[in-house]
Amino acid sequence: MHVYSTGQWVLLFFFYCFCGWVWESCYVSLCQRRWVNRGFLHGPLLPIYGSGAIIILLATIPVAQDLRLVWLFGMLAATALEYVTGDVMERIFKVRYWDYSNQKFNLNGHICLSSSIAWGFFSILLVRFLHPPVARLLARVPAFCVAPLAHGLAIAFTVDAVRSVQAALDLRDLLIRAMEESEDLRRLAKRAEVYAAFAEDDLRRFRERTELESQLLRHRVEENREERRQARAERVESSLRRLTAAKLEVLSAISGALETCRSHLENLPDLPPEALEQRRAELEEAIRRVRDREATVRSRTAKTYHRSLRLLRAHPSATAKEFAEVLERLKKMERD
Repeated sequence: MHVYSTGQWVLLFFFYCFCGWVWESCYVSLCQRRWVNRGFLHGPLLPIYGSGAIIILLATIPVAQDLRLVWLFGMLAATALEYVTGDVMERIFKVRYWDYSNQKFNLNGHICLSSSIAWGFFSILLVRFLHPPVARLLARVPAFCVAPLAHGLAIAFTVDAVRSVQAALDLRDLLIRAMEESEDLRRLAKRAEVYAAFAEDDLRRFRERTELESQLLRHRVEENREERRQARAERVESSLRRLTAAKLEVLSAISGALETCRSHLENLPDLPPEALEQRRAELEEAIRRVRDREATVRSRTAKTYHRSLRLLRAHPSATAKEFAEVLERLKKMERD
């Protein structure tokens, strides 16, 4: 097998990135029965395929004439790449963009036996059938064009990669903030329940007003007919407004309960002055936290959601063990 220059390797990488994008987008679109612009990047490139093709070609150069060794070396190289890529991406972005956990003989969900075997046969297909005509085509590219073309593609790829990494980090931060926010709402609601009991508030009515899921359902039913007539971007913003309204309604109920408790402090019987002052300080801190949370919810825009949902559209099977509930809520926002 011919040993290529650095510029030619770069061109091969981008060519196989594009081929992988075509294959994945068509396959997933057929499975989903709708067009899916597959991939981590915005452009029509899937780096895992480009990297896989290059690492397979490099690994099989010494054994290109022996199909058994092509199968073995290609399988090992591609499987190692897939595992490292999946593990690193999950550690950084907290999301699995592919998951083999439901497959037999998988390793941490990043690789599995059937996928590795497929990589081996793909190595034979690549080395013996796909790459030779590609190599002949590459040889026809004038030498003076190779370096400028490789540099131009590399620059465009880098810009896209930076934007895509930022979108993935936005999704990670969104999942973390949404999970923290949900847990904080539950804690505040529980604290308000305790204080409401002292103030003889109606506990059942308070719980109904602070049940986030019921509020979301009510808002969803009220706006369902209107949403069907909106475009996708408008639906996302409508879902965000609905979610924001539900959270603000919950926070308003919690704030009202806490303020009611504060106004009834003086009426609590047999409460020493020190305990009364401590209770007042706790209520003031809880009210401040509620108001801070309200300000955070009101300041949130749809821009981050749009970037995050683009990634979820491209990876409909993406999972996140730590943030499963929040991720499913985002997917539901996209499907509605």
